[in-house]
This record gives sequence, C-alpha cells and structure tokens, in this order.
Amino acid sequence: MPILIDATSAIRYDQLHLSPVALDLGLFQLRWYAISYIAMIALGWWYLRTMLRRSGAPMAAGQVDDLVFSLTLGIIIGGRLGYCMFYRPEIWRAPLDVLKLWQGGMSLHGGFLGVIVSLILFARRHRLRLLRVCDYVACATPFGLVLVRIANFVNGELWGRPSSLPWAVIFPSTQDGIPRHPSQLYEAALEGGLSMIVLAYLFWRTDARLRPGHLLGAGLILYGTARVLLEFVRQPDAGLDHLWWGLTMGQTLSVPMIGAGVWFFALSLRGSRVATVPAA
Repeated sequence: MPILIDATSAIRYDQLHLSPVALDLGLFQLRWYAISYIAMIALGWWYLRTMLRRSGAPMAAGQVDDLVFSLTLGIIIGGRLGYCMFYRPEIWRAPLDVLKLWQGGMSLHGGFLGVIVSLILFARRHRLRLLRVCDYVACATPFGLVLVRIANFVNGELWGRPSSLPWAVIFPSTQDGIPRHPSQLYEAALEGGLSMIVLAYLFWRTDARLRPGHLLGAGLILYGTARVLLEFVRQPDAGLDHLWWGLTMGQTLSVPMIGAGVWFFALSLRGSRVATVPAA
C-alpha cells in the first residue's frame, strides 16, 4: 500500500539553517564532516586512555598514540577503498579519483575492515593480545558513529526513504521535494548512541573487559543489527537496493558482522577470564 505523504507538514531542510561548511575563509573551507572525524579521533584517544586506567588493561597508556595513529590510517584508507569497491566501482576507470577525498565518499564497512587490518598490525608490532585490544577499541568506536552520522545529516546526504511522519525532512539534494526519514539521526541514535550505552555498561559495570572478544562481539552484534533494521528506512544507493535475497548493500555487509559478533561473544563465554593486574 503506497504511503500518503503531505509535503506541507514536513520539515524543510533549509528551515534548519544548516550548512556543511563550519568555517569559510575563501580559499579554505572547514566542513563539519571533517570536524566530525577530528572529534572522533580526539574522543577515541581520550576514552581509550580513560579505560586503560582500570585494572587488567591489555596495553600501556603510552601505546595509545601509536594505536590511534594506526586506526586513523585504517579508517581513512579502508573507508575510502570500501566506498569505491562497494558503492562506486565505476570510479576505478579513473583511478586517481580514488584519492579525491575532498569530493566525499566513505564507507563505514570499509572503515571497519581498515581498522581490523590496523589492529592486527598494531598488536603484532607491540606483541599484544589482539582480541583484548579489539575489545577496548570497540568501546570507543560508537563516539565516531554518532558524530559522523550527525555530520551526514548536516550535509543533507544519505537520507531515508519517503515518510509521512511529522518529523520527516525534505532534503534539497533529493531534488524531488518528497519528505523522507532523517535516517542519519536514527543511525546516530541506534548504531552510535545505543551501542555506546550498552558497551559502556558492559565495560564499567561487569567483567566483560576481562573476557577476550566479549566487547568486540557485543559491538559487532549491536552495530550490525541496528544497520540491518535501519536499512528499511534508509534510501539505498541506486542499483544497490535489491541484491542477494532482496537485501540492500548495507544489509548484505552487516549480516556477516552479526555472525562474527555472535561467534566472538560465544568464544568469550567459553574462554577463561583474564587475571586482573594493575593498569600500566
């Protein structure tokens, strides 16, 4: 049954007086999207150091700088390559366009893959237990999810499907004047906010940090499930809305994350608890 949409009752994006540009100096523009990534890195650095103060930490506080630098490279390289492979494969016809980060185009799933590679290399270099480092990084990740999704909304991009709800927004970039779900904010709340609350509770109120893979598994399950559900109200990229079994690209990439999360979570329950030692 088609949705009856009254565009006159919807929120117009231009009424919100939002601009993708935070600071315009003529030759230089500082965009909110860039600020979201900078803030994500800063908050992640701070939260990791805060978590390492608790007993049983898997690494020394002095190693956080190297970890955050490695993760930043993984996010940028993985996010960009993931976007080009999953959503814009035609961009490889002009390979230099892959380097044009200022034109936009990042994939969260690609960023996750980049982070995994960075974590493997970091753990090997410092001779640390990979799963335990991943647990701590998983707890810091939701900060970035919240900030980046809010930046997506400010940019007026990655909007949702048509909606008749009173908070539906008419985004000028859609060029059709149809009210749509502000799915970016839904994602900020569920993929980021809910995950942040649950993981913080598990870390600070339970012994989850001492069970390798527990927090990583929970984080993957939370993000993957939220993404699969929210894809039903998010507008898929053209041509990527009905892939295998009718899933969107976002759902197709998230289902394996849920499976991996369940596996890590189950593994953590079967494994032994890490002995508590003073934090470095």
